[in-house]
Amino acid sequence: MPMESIAMARAWCEAKTVSSGQDELAAAFAERLAFEQLLGNLSALFADLPAERVVDEIGRALAQLIEHLGFHRASFAEIRGQGEPIEVICSAVRAGCQAMPTGPAPDLPWYLGELAAGRLVVLPRIPEDLPPQARVEAEYCQRVGLRSNLGIPLRVGGRVAAAITFAAFHHTRPLPGELVTRLKIVGEVFAQTLVRSRRDRELTAALTEIRQLKERLEAENAYLRHSCHKRSAPALTSRSPRFNQILGEIAQVAPTRSTVLLLGETGTGKEVLADAIHDLSDCRHRAMIKVNCAALPASLIEAELFGREKGAYTGALARQMGRFELADGSTLFLDEIGELPLDLQTKLLRVLQDGSFERVGGTHTIRVKVRLISATNRDLERAVEAGSFRKDLYYRLNVFPVAVPALRERSEDIPLLAWEFVKELSEAMGKPIERIAEDSMAALLAYSWPGNVRELRNVIERAMILARGPILKVSLAVASAAVKVPADGLEATERAHILRVLEQTHWRIRGAGGAAERLAIKPTTLESRMKRLGIKRAHSEPSSSG
Repeated sequence: MPMESIAMARAWCEAKTVSSGQDELAAAFAERLAFEQLLGNLSALFADLPAERVVDEIGRALAQLIEHLGFHRASFAEIRGQGEPIEVICSAVRAGCQAMPTGPAPDLPWYLGELAAGRLVVLPRIPEDLPPQARVEAEYCQRVGLRSNLGIPLRVGGRVAAAITFAAFHHTRPLPGELVTRLKIVGEVFAQTLVRSRRDRELTAALTEIRQLKERLEAENAYLRHSCHKRSAPALTSRSPRFNQILGEIAQVAPTRSTVLLLGETGTGKEVLADAIHDLSDCRHRAMIKVNCAALPASLIEAELFGREKGAYTGALARQMGRFELADGSTLFLDEIGELPLDLQTKLLRVLQDGSFERVGGTHTIRVKVRLISATNRDLERAVEAGSFRKDLYYRLNVFPVAVPALRERSEDIPLLAWEFVKELSEAMGKPIERIAEDSMAALLAYSWPGNVRELRNVIERAMILARGPILKVSLAVASAAVKVPADGLEATERAHILRVLEQTHWRIRGAGGAAERLAIKPTTLESRMKRLGIKRAHSEPSSSG
């Protein structure tokens, strides 16, 4: 070849080389520019992204990256802490490839251990680049056809918080250092956004809990202020074997969270027993919330029980927390449950079944954990037969029924209760009382007490108002008006009552558990009264056989 031709060929080659180099520089510059533009767009997008959109947007960004960079799959995982499982939260794939399932990452001990420890995993050629200890990983790669993989741990605040991975299937792919650096920058944007969203959610949840606790505390304080005027209940002591049996049953059911149904006449002390159950339970540190279902109009009882949203109906100017919310973690006492309207019985049944309800005018489901005690003076079985009470609700309420006896069925407690009321009112009125007059006590013992314990207290309170000395007297006028005991029948009634107590104590007058103690009088007083009333023990003749 002539020298001129060689020189011309050399010049052409040199020009071609320069041109080729310029093309490569231009391509590299274009690639860098495209990446920086992508990074800028992602940074702007994730800067103020709402927490509920973070995972979805990370998934979309992964899809853009694998299309731009030629990978087949990309996944993003959260690393919560040492010993915690690594959770795959999103994955993107190209057509024909299988996505990484969300949830716990596959069991790849070496690979996941490296990422959790904060070490970069660069595997451009698989299985050649896998270390000997990665036997599980080698089997996994062969099974799914994985040929190249890049795993990048991502730190936030000095802690490994996440990892981003890229995979190529069926053929290997080079993983140069510059590419790894770029993808690490992208991954850190994702990780910081994820951690921020988690913190925002935790903060929102904490603020919501604080607000709910504040509302509950305010509502509970308002409830307690409204209820603080109520008088204290008498001590739960009794000389009645039947009532003491009930106290024993209450002591057994109180530590459980079983639903209790108190049955009995008006004024028998069902609310007092409900207080006792709550005070013996594990939620005694919280106030027991009470609702009288008969004292509220049907139009308001739903809002009272379940709360209401602002604007739920005319006059609902603010949101109101219901008694079920207020009693969350405590005890709710529904008195006169038999008066609950049928349409509300359905809603109450749902709360008893799964602890959930909605406020009046609301759509958000509220969940509570409430121990329910209910009471009624109605025959609920008859109400079920009559169709005024739901059968399924009755069975839900009737888990542990307690039949509270009327006062006339535990007349030996009348002196004890009378003295409890005297001591309570004596302190409140500033009237010291030393004893109750004998004829007054006889009147109290002789009466049948249709109003039960509540009526007894009212009688004692009227007598205390009229009292002028240390001996409490229920005058005949007051007794006739209040307790309606006929004067001519008083002595016979008193005689019958003393005989009944003597028979219960096997005619033992003195000592603990004797008739005098049960009647709350001195033994000598009882003996003189027995003499006056002509009460003598009948001695039967020994029977003969043969």
